Amino acid sequence: MAETIWITRHGNRYDFVNPDWFITAERPYDPPLAEDGIIQAQELGKRLKSEKITHLFSSPFLRTVQTAHEVASILDLPIKLEAGLGEWLNPNWMDHAPKIRSCQILAQQFPRIDLNYTSRVIPQYPESETMMKQRTAQIAQQLAHEFEGVLLLVGHGASVLGTAEGLLGNPVTIHASFCCLTKLVQNKGNWELVLAGDTSHLSQTETTIRFN
Repeated sequence: MAETIWITRHGNRYDFVNPDWFITAERPYDPPLAEDGIIQAQELGKRLKSEKITHLFSSPFLRTVQTAHEVASILDLPIKLEAGLGEWLNPNWMDHAPKIRSCQILAQQFPRIDLNYTSRVIPQYPESETMMKQRTAQIAQQLAHEFEGVLLLVGHGASVLGTAEGLLGNPVTIHASFCCLTKLVQNKGNWELVLAGDTSHLSQTETTIRFN
């Protein structure tokens, strides 16, 4: 079992900076990071450099992969793409299942992606809040049992909350800002919340609490 799990959200999204991008985008539900989002991801990597992380897992959406790439480059780690950490497939946000890049296409741009890793959980559109919480709880518990050491999960606002609650077994209050950090430590088979939504490592903190 893992001994420590860090959970973070991606950096600032390009469509939050330029809303018109959505109108003509080929993949409107899969925006990249904004310029400051890349800086946030780099600051996140610097913050985690001394934490001895052994496994890095990322949602397969572009903004999370970009965030994970910046962190992985600093930590010198491969990236395991895990669909179970992906965006909440909320039909009120999306009128169809989001079109995202395949692992193989992403790996051409982000060579740290481990193509030998296969997602343990695959979400299905449309997804209710209950389904999303069950899915993110399942993947958090599965990864915690399957992998040893110190894990980093890179996801979205909803999966920050869902994975933390899935491990703790009860609701928590986490302000899931961009590149925030939540830390859980395993103590005799039980998980304890040590840090919740910390952004002190960021020089430019985005305070938007949108869960996507």
